Amino acid sequence: MAPIYNQEIEFSGAQEARVTITTMSDPLKKIKQKLQDEILALERELNIDLPKEIAVARAHGDLSENAEYKFAKERQGFVNARIGQLKKRMGDLGMLNLTNIPKDRAGYGSRIVVLDTQRDIKVEYKLVSTEEADAEKGFISTTSPIGRALLNRKVGDEVKVSTPAGSKELEVVRLVTIHDEE
Repeated sequence: MAPIYNQEIEFSGAQEARVTITTMSDPLKKIKQKLQDEILALERELNIDLPKEIAVARAHGDLSENAEYKFAKERQGFVNARIGQLKKRMGDLGMLNLTNIPKDRAGYGSRIVVLDTQRDIKVEYKLVSTEEADAEKGFISTTSPIGRALLNRKVGDEVKVSTPAGSKELEVVRLVTIHDEE
């Protein structure tokens, strides 16, 4: 079945327009939208708010002892760096091809039940991106120590993981991949 495309155009102010084209079945849509919203807010701050603050601070005179000016310039550098990070992350997410995720092993979006052999308890995790991670809900990032250890594992695999809380020994008991949930 061909993907269904949705195009949204949002106008907020005379100069800003946002066009978002995503597939309806894209599980990363919320993440991309969250990142895009943060980019837009930071760009507004960088291009509208901070120049005003810098102009007001300059009007106060001597820039060498002007804390408002120094803060605004530091904030400008931080905002520029953060926009760069977010745009890189958007590019990384855009290149993520969910069809390349294995159908028989743990990968992004997989629900995986493991047996903690040391404590003899079962724990369910969902492997997600760093933006979605919430350990209390069992959503762990694929870049976390446990997430990395569980990637590409099958039912029956045993894994030793070094975590900040100490070493864990886990056995994969059940696996539901992103392809099984569709």
